[in-house]
Amino acid sequence: MGSKLAELGRYVNVNGVMDYIEKRRHDDGGYCFVSVLNDTNVNDTYYAVKIHDLLGMEVPEKEKTVEFLEKAIQPQTAVVAIAMALEGLAILGAKDVAMEHLDIVFTKYNPLEGKFAVGLGGSEEFGTATPLEATYWVVKAFKAIGYKFSEEEKDAIRGFVMKFRNGNGYGVKQPTSTMTYQALFTLRALGYKPPKSPHFRNCELCGDWGGFTEVPYSLPPYLEPTFYATRGLELQGETPTCPRRHVWFIRQLQNSNGGFRRSLELGISNFQNTYRALAVVDSMIKYL
Repeated sequence: MGSKLAELGRYVNVNGVMDYIEKRRHDDGGYCFVSVLNDTNVNDTYYAVKIHDLLGMEVPEKEKTVEFLEKAIQPQTAVVAIAMALEGLAILGAKDVAMEHLDIVFTKYNPLEGKFAVGLGGSEEFGTATPLEATYWVVKAFKAIGYKFSEEEKDAIRGFVMKFRNGNGYGVKQPTSTMTYQALFTLRALGYKPPKSPHFRNCELCGDWGGFTEVPYSLPPYLEPTFYATRGLELQGETPTCPRRHVWFIRQLQNSNGGFRRSLELGISNFQNTYRALAVVDSMIKYL
């Protein structure tokens, strides 16, 4: 635990991060990135769990957080949020609890019935979740809890994902870093071997900038494509061209409250950005 904190602490203010997270923990076991609100939610709680896990730290009063995440798995909950809750439970050592609620997932996500997230609801990236995003989150969650899809389910999911193939990547109107990573992760998690995509490399910014973009040869960089492109390069066994510059980019995103924003311009901190910033630094420092 200490070594991870010390390692990342050479580049970003990790103590500030933990203070930021802890101040936003509530008595129900959930978290809310706006500290003055009691509106705890699955998204913030999931990323609080992910941050603790990344840093090798125990979640305080984790039994309360397990209870909070389990209660969040309801028929009216969006499938992305349900997947987050399942993965969060797995990280907290409650895979058995997660497995008890798979029936709710299959009412919304059933590839054999052509259901790729009924009632998509909220999204991580785009306001309303795309079916590809929902597929990514469900596959990631099922992998975390140890649920294995049947061969028929895998084939159905693969066929669905391939509908988003767009040139050298994956996307709706054009390939993006986010959707290309989500597609490649999903295919690999199911046991397929898609060809490497040059998309992530084409979105890398060195020189004065650092970071990655959603689409090639554009500006400015943002945190979410930097996170997904970093993951994409790792997935393909590739290394970033200028890791020091990417760490510099991330360092500029930390706000005075300890959390991170998404761009070099002014912006508020949230848990999602904070986890992604730490994850990028954790990945990059291997190459320094």
